[in-house]
Amino acid sequence: MNFPSKLIEDAVNEISRLPGIGKKTALRLALHLLKQNESVTASLSQSITKLRNEIKYCQICHNISDADECSICTSQRRNRKIICVVEEIPDVLAIENTSQYDGLYHVLGGVISPIQGIGPDELKIDSLLRRISKSFESEKVEEVILALPVTMEGDTTSFYITRKLKELGVKVSTIARGIPVGGELEYTDEVTLGRSILTRVNYSAD
Repeated sequence: MNFPSKLIEDAVNEISRLPGIGKKTALRLALHLLKQNESVTASLSQSITKLRNEIKYCQICHNISDADECSICTSQRRNRKIICVVEEIPDVLAIENTSQYDGLYHVLGGVISPIQGIGPDELKIDSLLRRISKSFESEKVEEVILALPVTMEGDTTSFYITRKLKELGVKVSTIARGIPVGGELEYTDEVTLGRSILTRVNYSAD
């Protein structure tokens, strides 16, 4: 692709680094920004810079947050006896959009994948175990829902976590298989995802 300006070329190259955006889409976005008032691009730039510099990750569940503890973990309206374990942050947003779940979350930051060199130590599994074992009697965690991808890596991670949770005496369930094999929660429609949470089944590592 030939560009009339090195500045346009640099902008297109940077924008196209974003997931799902090719060079043509990046060019349209760059040209669109040029047509906007300077205050619009300045506001966009400031928002992105502020996001990168000031965003935090919840010390409890590892979700994105404006403070050390996210609004879900600190809410008194949530059922603190249930923790839904997910792979990544977009999965939390997807489940929240179903309005079918009122418990807490735990973001692993990935799934076990030996091919990619990702083992249990690279994930937030130990913090999940500590979190459950240290939960107060009045808010003792009674159930862990495994809402992980329906893939070999997701199943391997679910199996590993279930074996670790056995000695803690916590009920382990998994979302119903309304989610297609190989499917990601982030892209599953809200009705299907909501029903999968409500019709979750017990998970066994035996």
